[in-house]
Order: sequence, then C-alpha cells, then structure tokens
Amino acid sequence: MEDGKVTIRFRNRREAGKQLAEHLRSYADREDVVVLGLPRGGIPVAFEVASALGAPLDSFAVRKLGVPGQEELAFGAIATGKIRVLNESLVRGLRLTDPVIERITAREQEELDRREAAYRDHRPQFDLRGKTVIVVDDGLATGATMRAAVSALKTRQTKEIVVAVPVGSADTCEDIGRTVDVVCVCAATPEPFYGVGMWYDDFSQTTDSEVRELLARSDAEIGRAAMAE
Repeated sequence: MEDGKVTIRFRNRREAGKQLAEHLRSYADREDVVVLGLPRGGIPVAFEVASALGAPLDSFAVRKLGVPGQEELAFGAIATGKIRVLNESLVRGLRLTDPVIERITAREQEELDRREAAYRDHRPQFDLRGKTVIVVDDGLATGATMRAAVSALKTRQTKEIVVAVPVGSADTCEDIGRTVDVVCVCAATPEPFYGVGMWYDDFSQTTDSEVRELLARSDAEIGRAAMAE
C-alpha cells in the first residue's frame, strides 16, 4: 500500500481524481496502461486519472450485495464476468440463507447488465491481456466491490492490477494491498474513517448520463480502436 499527504477533504470526485493522479505518475504515457472506473461514482475519478496519465478509460461494472434492511452494509459483490465474492463470515453471522443470497444476486445482476449495456453503447471491451490495469473508485470502505472487480480482472490475463482510490479505510487498503499480484494506492487513509462520503463536500450521485459523457470524452481524447478486442 502506498500512502501520501493530500487534502483530506475533496470538493468533488473530479478534484479527488486529479489528486489521486499525482500518486500514479509512474504509470504516465505507458502504452501498456489502461484505467478502469467502477461505475458510477468511480468514473469521474477515473476520468481525471486517465486524462493525467494519457491512458484509455473504460468502465468495469460491479454491484454491491447489500444486507436486507441494511443495504449499505455489503455481504458481497458481483462483477463483470459473472464473478461473485461473498464475505463468508458476515453471511454466517447474519444467517443469510442461500435463497436470500440468490434473490439479491439476481436483482443486482439485472442492474449490472443494464449499466453495462447503457455505458458501453455497443463499444467493444478493451483487450486487457498483458496490460497494467489501474482500477479506480471514489473510495474504499469495506472493499467488497473492489475485491469483486479484482477477482474478475484476474481472469482477463492482465499483467498487473493497481487498485487506486483517493481515500479509504486504512485496514481495507492494507488488506487489498496484501492480495497477490495487486498494488494498492490509497492517497489518504484518515482515522477514524467513518465512510467514503464523509471526505467529500459534494458526494451527490453520479448519473448515467455523466458516465456516458465522460467515457465518450475519454474516447475522443485517447481513442479506443487499438485497445479493442
């Protein structure tokens, strides 16, 4: 895990992305680097990172599996490629049954599929084989969605996976940094952490239209043809 001094409170996700990019300068102007943002909130952050590094940008869909009645508490997550990661200790502790888990998974899979179709707009996925992939979100709390993303990306024959966030829980950043073949860059790890939204002045929901706009702008700046499968 890498840690540095940044302004602990960000105006918005775009500012956070600009600050995060300063911690990733060693990846600038490299032909093997691709930036993936976790929609929706990770896309504005990832856009600034990709722009600063001169790297192509794409979205990588991940959905949190929330505990019934406590949806902000994730007991797992799903990602592109039919990947599902469960927090087994939490599942056991809350006595979540298989039918409940499957029902929530099916519901979130529908939304994941919808987002992939909406954001991709018939554009091909990047070929990630042999690439250094920087996967970006607006923060790390439990890390469930990021772990699902990493698990899915490991099936894509990537060369290196770099998890990058502007702010995160120190424990979660350290834990993800211990994952085999994964570099974790958390620009700030304030204590006590409380939650990701606490460190943004504007943490309003990123819209589908904003995601599409930023992906289109990145395509126009960098081009995607050479990266397509």
